[in-house]
Amino acid sequence: MIMEEKELMYNYKLFIPTAGIGSRVSGQSNNLNKGLIAIDNKPVLSHILEKFHPNVEVVIALGYGGDYVKQYLEIVYPERHFTFVEIKKYKGKGTGLGLTVNSCKEHLQCPFVFVSNDTIFEEQLYFDEIQYNWLGYSTTKAGSDYRSLEVDGDGNVIKLNDKTEDSEDFSYIGICGIKDYKDFWKYMKQKKSLTMGESYGILRLLESHKFNSFKFTWYDTGNKKSLLNAKNKLKSDHQPNILEKDNEAIWFANNKTIKFSTDTKFIQDRVKRTKSLGGYVPEVIDSSSNFYTYNFIEGEVFSKRVTGKKFEYLLSWLDKFWKPITLTDIENDKFITTCRDFYEHKTIDRINLYYDKFYNTDVDEIVNDNKLPPLLDVLDKLDWDWISEGWPTTFHGDLHFENILINKTNDGLPFSLLDWRQNFGGRYDCGDIYYDLAKLYHGLIISHDFINQNFYHYSRELNTVYYDFHRKNTNIECEKILEAYVESVHLDWTKVKVITALIFLNIAGLHHYPYCHLLYYLGRTMLHEELK
Repeated sequence: MIMEEKELMYNYKLFIPTAGIGSRVSGQSNNLNKGLIAIDNKPVLSHILEKFHPNVEVVIALGYGGDYVKQYLEIVYPERHFTFVEIKKYKGKGTGLGLTVNSCKEHLQCPFVFVSNDTIFEEQLYFDEIQYNWLGYSTTKAGSDYRSLEVDGDGNVIKLNDKTEDSEDFSYIGICGIKDYKDFWKYMKQKKSLTMGESYGILRLLESHKFNSFKFTWYDTGNKKSLLNAKNKLKSDHQPNILEKDNEAIWFANNKTIKFSTDTKFIQDRVKRTKSLGGYVPEVIDSSSNFYTYNFIEGEVFSKRVTGKKFEYLLSWLDKFWKPITLTDIENDKFITTCRDFYEHKTIDRINLYYDKFYNTDVDEIVNDNKLPPLLDVLDKLDWDWISEGWPTTFHGDLHFENILINKTNDGLPFSLLDWRQNFGGRYDCGDIYYDLAKLYHGLIISHDFINQNFYHYSRELNTVYYDFHRKNTNIECEKILEAYVESVHLDWTKVKVITALIFLNIAGLHHYPYCHLLYYLGRTMLHEELK
């Protein structure tokens, strides 16, 4: 965003390098830049930015996953002034933080605050100007993981030390204020800076310049152990339980809900479908190739407030949402074909994805002491014509309790439906009500909050598999209510259960180990039981 010069009221800039590949958190970032790793459902970059006044200009070095970082920042913070610097060489020999820092030199010809993109802190930094050089530290012992610093009784930095074995000194946390920027850049010209990063310029400045120190409440996200610690300590009670996926994410920042996907058509279709869903889903306020946003809605997910009575009320409300759609004979034939593709062909593709991704095979197995035949044999016996006889209605497409929000305000609808499906077999206007009912049922069986707390078990030895998981008593009560509702509107409860089994098989390959195997064997067991 271009800002008027008069709006830039600060004598410094904020500099966040985000070019690195994040090798120390490999496998934890869902193929995203580590600055977009979510802590408490908010990317690390947002945790950093929201500690500074919106009028502070921000210089961002882009490299690995840079396009996603740029899209995210522009769509979530349109009011901020960003300068993006593309680092073309960000991996391999000759790369590193030093190269990234030096590549941004021309945009940092003023005092600046440097913050590593894996550093989270609690303190607000709303000062107007940098009056002296300073280093940020934590009372966490540096050990062998971090540089350490020594300070005198007045808080002045005496020395910044290299990483050493089991240092007892305070940790330098990758945040500093550079007032004497001209000298800093003079020292950064030297070749040694390429391997040491901003620390080299600081070390040289310390030889002749005074540095103060600031103590921070710090959370490191730069390695797997510290990242897990930060996620545990910064988890809020009010946040919804969102299961991580490889290519999708939902975040909350700057009073917005942000949906991300690596699939650009997925995002386009999601935005397009809001037109047919009216006020039942939030209004999208902005979108880009891989993101869309809507204003954050005050409320609580239904899973945290579910009771039998509330579930009955929800079903009566959904009864109005599920508006039947009349189709001509030709349109109905096409709809049946769409259902067939959606249920049968997509299921086969997703099962093969699971087999390829998690190196499983389709054979006879003993699952929870019951012998199950190969899955494809069971699917061959399934009456796909019966499954494909859908009932066209307005649909949501991912209708479980974590996607149903109880609105906090009483004006408007009592619920908001979140994270709606982008289409139904290519159709935007209607889908099969059985799929929405099966999604509700799937959420009554598997509770996201229990999965996030690892309240489940999976093990195997040769061809013998055991799995188990916790269920909520209220969900078991709601299952009976759902069955009664389905029968009251003259639909087929057995079909709902079979489609639910197919859903578990479909999503197995989309989730993490070992949860993926729980989903697969649960779906396989349910399908076998219903078709016996």
